[in-house]
Amino acid sequence: MELKIGQKAPDFNALDQNGSPIALADFAGRKLALYFYPKDSTPGCTAQACNLRDNYDTLRDAGYEVVGVSTDSQKRHQNFIAKNDLPFRLIADEDRQVHDSYGTWQLKKFMGKEYMGTVRTTFLIDENGVLTDIISKVKTKDHSAQILG
Repeated sequence: MELKIGQKAPDFNALDQNGSPIALADFAGRKLALYFYPKDSTPGCTAQACNLRDNYDTLRDAGYEVVGVSTDSQKRHQNFIAKNDLPFRLIADEDRQVHDSYGTWQLKKFMGKEYMGTVRTTFLIDENGVLTDIISKVKTKDHSAQILG
């Protein structure tokens, strides 16, 4: 099922980089930029995370909380956060339950090979848990501007 703007965002219950529970319900009454990315410490993913970090105060001023999601482990997330001084939480979705709920685990092609992986996508969710935007053509070096519109 493909998600569409205007529908309720799929609920999720997962663990962040520290093993702390994190759920969609935690953000009730606040806007959320939930971004899915392929892998910690790769060039594009680092550029995206650092752009969000550098514009974090502006995003917060606009009412957004930021949460990243990848299939990396809590330990890899901890290292990624420490290395890049990231101020937001990262979900360790090793079992891909959050990915499956949002439809971001898909067949991909690279250099003639097909494999399953994360499709870089950001979901903007309003204070009532409704999808207000789905950004599928993410500009990793200027992602905050896409979120802020």
